[in-house]
Amino acid sequence: MDELILNLKKEIIEVLNLEDVKPEDIIDDAPLFGEGLGLDSIDALELIVLMEKNYGIKLKDPAQGKEVFRSIRVMADYIQTNRTK
Repeated sequence: MDELILNLKKEIIEVLNLEDVKPEDIIDDAPLFGEGLGLDSIDALELIVLMEKNYGIKLKDPAQGKEVFRSIRVMADYIQTNRTK
């Protein structure tokens, strides 16, 4: 699980072009949106694409995305349970 969390952090930094952010700067349980990492709705779309492309996971319901993208740890748990790649 720790390896998946680290990989997710690296993928998010790369996909979202977070130039001044390092994986160790992202706290596993911190919110990804709002006061945490500060992502927005455009970033959410990028995360949906990342999950589909890298892990074979399609989110069908926007409300589901809101729950899945609560934090890196929640996202990793969801991927670990639902991945097809």
